[in-house]
Amino acid sequence: MNLHAIYHRPESEYCFAENPRRLTLRIRFAKGEKLDYVAALYATKYDIADKRDRKELRLTFSDALYDYYSAMLDLSDCRVSYVFEVGVDGRTKYFCEDGLVDGYDFSLAYFNSFQFAYVHGSDTVKRVDWLTNAVFYQIFTDRFYRPEGKQGGYINSKWGELPTPKSFYGGDLNGVREKLSYIKSLNVTALYLTPIFESVSNHKYDTIDYYQVDETFGGNEALKKLVDDCRSMGIRVVLDAVFNHVSEHFAPFKDVVKRGKKSEYYNWFVMEDDVVDRDKPNYATFAACRDMPKLDTDNPEVQRYLIDVALYYMDEYGIDGWRLDVSDEVSHDFWRNFRKAVKTKNSDCVLIGENWHNSASYLGGDQFDSIMNYAFTKRMMDFFVYQSVGESELAEGLNAQLSRYNDAVNSMMFNLLDCHDTHRFYSLTGCNRDKLLCAIAISVFMPGSCNLYYGTEILTEGGYDPDSRRTFDWDRLRDPSVRKFTDEVAMLLSYKRQPAIKDGAVSIYSRNGLFVIERSNAEQTLTLSVSRGGNRTAPDGIFRHNADISYGENSFTINVKGRLK
Repeated sequence: MNLHAIYHRPESEYCFAENPRRLTLRIRFAKGEKLDYVAALYATKYDIADKRDRKELRLTFSDALYDYYSAMLDLSDCRVSYVFEVGVDGRTKYFCEDGLVDGYDFSLAYFNSFQFAYVHGSDTVKRVDWLTNAVFYQIFTDRFYRPEGKQGGYINSKWGELPTPKSFYGGDLNGVREKLSYIKSLNVTALYLTPIFESVSNHKYDTIDYYQVDETFGGNEALKKLVDDCRSMGIRVVLDAVFNHVSEHFAPFKDVVKRGKKSEYYNWFVMEDDVVDRDKPNYATFAACRDMPKLDTDNPEVQRYLIDVALYYMDEYGIDGWRLDVSDEVSHDFWRNFRKAVKTKNSDCVLIGENWHNSASYLGGDQFDSIMNYAFTKRMMDFFVYQSVGESELAEGLNAQLSRYNDAVNSMMFNLLDCHDTHRFYSLTGCNRDKLLCAIAISVFMPGSCNLYYGTEILTEGGYDPDSRRTFDWDRLRDPSVRKFTDEVAMLLSYKRQPAIKDGAVSIYSRNGLFVIERSNAEQTLTLSVSRGGNRTAPDGIFRHNADISYGENSFTINVKGRLK
């Protein structure tokens, strides 16, 4: 056996509890290791010497290097001690804190067994049920819809013109509200709005006043009406929280510019000198933007201020969550305190971090529920755009991503193909609608929510920011070809409601030249097979073709065992 590959760590993505009576164990072996079986022998540390329960683990996924086995244990006691029993070549071995051993003395297990000493409720990762199959529609408010007859001196661009960093088109929250029926028709269940608070920019990622919805967007009353209408239609609303930095026009920062170290807000920012130097910034900023000073989120006063902002919009408007901008540059201490306050107010209010990389340190149940899954975005680019990986490598890569986190976190992951900070996926594919539709299908079948960036459903093009932030071309919906694509997107998004996709087990693999995701629970099994390059050979015995959409060389098939809900 490859001893270097075997790995397990308690209280991690290899051992996690959803509640004090249910524990999931995961153990890693070298890929392709020939094992007779893998089982967990477990009891409390006080009983394991004399009596043990036994649960066999099953192979749940494989990546390029490893196989992962897992099992869920139903516990009679929240104090757990365990050892893995491994059958190999007809022999029995044990894996414990000492590594892989030929025999194991359970009378001495209190020295070297694995343990989750006491499963406290506060140490578990709690699922937000609605997030596990949410369909988000992300809107850059200025570019979505400008109400008929709206005028404003700030509007400097004609609807449909290509955007610049300084373009303003006049879209607002009342415009979003007017188009809710259209959004609902796409089978969307949640809106994600990029920042809406007072700001001088078109993107609003530089907040002047957190308590004021920008007047160009309709002000606070427009937000209230939008959230109320969304609630009546079963659509949730998630706002963008920019808590890492602020605008240079933010009142506390202006006071520091004026008074220097004498300002009561001096310690709200990360300052290098007693007096602010605007020409050669001597204060921390977002990126290299001197007009966006960074807040010191270790400061208790800053923490209280920002937490109060979040609770205000939950109390006064009833929003359903926060997307957290530049979240990996904000202190862990702040996010822990932020989560406690938000979840005490409403445990179903979701917290989605803008973390682009492996984020296990944020996803232990004490900070975020989810992150924007840019690792998924990159895998879709590798497969459909660069074609640098094949079907097996795609399956291995997505399984490797699942191995980063526990099952509850994976079930709430925010999966996206593109957004306001990336190139439009459609343009990256060379405007290949076949590849785009296949990629959307994969995002629907992946565990967690999926995000549709506004205009994707009408084949909106766009390069990097600001080109990715074009206005929505409503006239395109009159084009029968575009409308057909929009309807197909809506059909795909409807699958997110199916029980097997909402909470079923996931199996990702490749076979016979196809990439396959299978989702299954007691009610149904749904299997998505994706063909790239015209290979449409289905694995024997798996598929019944009751849904099939094909275009040229790129196609997918959805097969159902059981009844669709």
